[in-house]
This record gives sequence, structure tokens and C-alpha cells, in this order.
Amino acid sequence: MRIRNGAFSLEAAIRSHIGHFDEIVALYNRCTDETPEILHRLACEYGPKLRVFHYLPEVFPPGSDGHRTEPPDSPRSLVAYYNCALSLTRFSHATKLDDDHLAMDDALATLLSDVKRGRAARRNLACYSGLNLSRDRSGRLGILAREPFSGSGDISVFPVQPTTYFVHDPRFERFQHPGLRPTFHSFTYWHLKYLKPDMGFANYDLVLNPKSRYARRQKRLLAGQAVVSPNDLDALHPFATLYNRIATSAGPLLPARYGVLAARNAAFHDSVVSRAQDDLWRSLDHSALFQRLMMPVSETEAVV
Repeated sequence: MRIRNGAFSLEAAIRSHIGHFDEIVALYNRCTDETPEILHRLACEYGPKLRVFHYLPEVFPPGSDGHRTEPPDSPRSLVAYYNCALSLTRFSHATKLDDDHLAMDDALATLLSDVKRGRAARRNLACYSGLNLSRDRSGRLGILAREPFSGSGDISVFPVQPTTYFVHDPRFERFQHPGLRPTFHSFTYWHLKYLKPDMGFANYDLVLNPKSRYARRQKRLLAGQAVVSPNDLDALHPFATLYNRIATSAGPLLPARYGVLAARNAAFHDSVVSRAQDDLWRSLDHSALFQRLMMPVSETEAVV
């Protein structure tokens, strides 16, 4: 985990995932909220399964001028920060866990069981995705209609090797994995970023970087905050068709990412939509801490 000001959902993310993993490595940077206190309290509870570190240099956020120009081997580079976190892991496989991911227990358990049994991520990146939760302007909780999915091949369980590490891209960090083929596995988490008061964009320092690609993305999302109820998930199926058509027509000529996206969208229709939708929604009720997600907006803000 690489964390900056994750107090909103950090504890729930760790509690919902830690039972599935051999360890969680939490490396935090530039935190001005309760993130350090939460991490150290949970480290006392979970012992060596939660290993907490403080990355001291101030890291430039993705989309910033500093990120674009800072050399990747600089301590202030996002790439150096991410590689530091990866280097602290101690097991054969690793995955990136964000502080706003809430695990879907059964789906995550199946993914990791397949990895451990050699059914996934032997010579592959076992890619997985989540569903973006948000509220519409009336406060109704649902899946963000404009951008329903989180994870487009950038989140995976992968074997840790000397050739797996992050490299610099002017837009963001890029994960290098020669010889490993991305394959989509399943939906395994709820993405809580867009439930944050600023829709999760505060860490991009947009006031200092008004031309950031994330400033444009935030503007688009704020303009279209419609959500889809879990009982109407079929309405999201059209999001699958574009990548499916492209992948079917062009096949191996396209980058592997398009195949992952097509498989992700097909899996959404085949496994998520076809599930008992009330059961899917009940998987959100993971802990008393996240009962607040179901409250009206005014009550939610009071709790936060």
C-alpha cells in the first residue's frame, strides 16, 4: 500500500483484506490526517502481518509538473516511492492495494486460491477490478454510471521478479513486467474513492497543478454524478460492448490491455450482473465502520 491522507477508508480497507494476505506493507507519505495513527494502531493489533513504514521525502503526485520532470531515481519521484514499497514485500507474489478498496470476500478468496494453486499468475498477471461507488446529487448511493469500473489491467497479482518494477511515464507510474501476460480474473472489491468529499482528488494537488489530467477528469465526473442501483446493473452492460467489438475484430494486433478490458466487461455481465443482486449489495455490509456508507449525505458528513 502507498498511502497519502487515506484516513477516510484506510481502516476498512486493511481490515477487509488482511485476512486474505500473508502480509500488508503500508508505506505512507505526506499525510496531514490521521493516517499514521490508524496504521500504527492497527499494526499493534495485527503484529507482523501489517508492516508500517514512513517514506520521508515529499513525493510529487501523478499529473503534476514535478512528476513529469523529476528523474525516476530521485527520492521525490513517484516511481522511486512505488519501487520502495514493492522492495519491502517478502513473498513470492504481490499486489497493489489502495486505501479505498473494500474487499468482496468470496471473490478475493477465489482469486488468491487460484494463484496459490497455480491456476493464475504463474506466467501471468492475474488482473482484477472493482466497482466504483458514488452518490448522485440527491445523495442516493450506487455504482457510478459514467465510470462504473475501477482497474483496467493496472491492478493484478503478479510474481515478484528482478524484472517486475515501476518505470517513469509522464502521466503516472508504469509497471514493467516482461514475459508476463495480463489476463483478467474477476471483480474483487468495492472502490470507495468517489465517496470522499472531494471525490478522492485532493491528493493530486490540483490547485498547484490546474492543467493536470486529473483536474479534467474531476470536472467530468462532477458534471455527471448519476448512479445505478445494484438492482439495475443490466443498465451498465453497454459499457462492455466497445472493447468487446474492438478486441474481437482486431484480436492479437491490439495491445494486451484491450483483451483485459474486453474480458473484464464480459465478466461483469456474466458473473456480476447474473449474481443475486441483493447478495452483491449485502457484501458491502463488511463492518460497522462502513454502515455510514448507507446513511443520507448529511449524516455521513457528520460522521466523517
